[in-house]
Amino acid sequence: MTLKFKTVMLNCLGRIPLELVFWLTGILLLAIAEPQGHGQVHHFTLCPLANLGLDWCPGCGLGRSITQLFHGNLDESIHQHWLGVPAVIIIGLRIVTLGKYEWKKIRIE
Repeated sequence: MTLKFKTVMLNCLGRIPLELVFWLTGILLLAIAEPQGHGQVHHFTLCPLANLGLDWCPGCGLGRSITQLFHGNLDESIHQHWLGVPAVIIIGLRIVTLGKYEWKKIRIE
């Protein structure tokens, strides 16, 4: 590869809005996940608390809460974790803010 090609590739990779990609990917994966109640299905997890056999984890409950919310189960969402609804609102606002910023950058260039 030539030096010019490498420079162009690095510039392109540097322009990828990583935070926006991270939040969009996370929220989309939670939206398409199968909504399940806690303890209903045992599956592989990286959660250290779940691997220790504890029944409740704030992070796992928040993810399940967001998944339930995207599937229209508001009562179950609140039962899983009461911060699920505010988390979706905050993450949604962050995605909109980052999207507007990226759109303005594209329009300026």
